[in-house]
This record gives sequence, C-alpha cells and structure tokens, in this order.
Amino acid sequence: MKTYVAKPNAVARKWYVVDASGKPLGRLASEIAKILRGKHKPIYTPHVDTGDFVIVVNAEKVQLTGKKLDQKMYRRHSQYPGGFKETPYRELIARKPDFVIYKAVKGMLPKNRLGRKMLKKLRVYAGPTHKHQAQKPERLEL
Repeated sequence: MKTYVAKPNAVARKWYVVDASGKPLGRLASEIAKILRGKHKPIYTPHVDTGDFVIVVNAEKVQLTGKKLDQKMYRRHSQYPGGFKETPYRELIARKPDFVIYKAVKGMLPKNRLGRKMLKKLRVYAGPTHKHQAQKPERLEL
C-alpha cells in the first residue's frame, strides 16, 4: 500500500467565513489554524500547504474568559535599553481587534516558511463585513 502525498498545485482550496462574536479566543484560533493547515481534509500532508482560506468577521466581539482581559498582556521590545512595552488585552481589543486573532492563530501555526505561507490565507475584519464576496465563501460554524 502506498502513502498518498498531495501535490501543491493539485490542492482545491475553499473559502470559509467564521463569525468570532461571543467565541473564546483560544478555541477559535485553534480551529482556524486547523483549517489553514488543512488538517480537516483527508489529503492532509504535513510538508504541503493543503489548507483553505479563512475570513474572520466581528473580531471586536471575541471573548476572553476569566480575568484575561486585564491580566493577559501583549509584550514587545524595541531592542533598545528600556524599550519593553506591555499592553493589556482590553486595550488591544479596543484598538486593534484584528491583531488579537491574527497573533493567536500565528502562534498555533508552524514557525517556518510553510507556516508563513499558511498565515497569508487568513483575513481578519473587525466588523461584520468583508470584501471577499467574489470568492463565494461558505459560512463555517465552530
């Protein structure tokens, strides 16, 4: 019996729309990462990008459980002395709600060229509208 290996140019890609309103951030991000990787398909091959495109709408209505809105911090450093900055997720969701989902999904994908290619198939919008109607996306319930 031979092992099936998907060819990158023979993968049929679909578009999905996910509504993030009221969903916990981590559970939403893990399901989106699974679709971007292609693990929901029977032709999944680890070294080939077999995933689909995902459009996330209503990113501003995503939920964080417990006290994470105030206790969870987004941390970054400018590589200069004293350049460490922290932002609580309550401010981050108010200012850049699309970045919160983008960052959560990015952390669940492989950290290599293939992961960066998969991340380009993710589109996140703060409001309920998106500009990908021409691709005829299917609504996906998570």
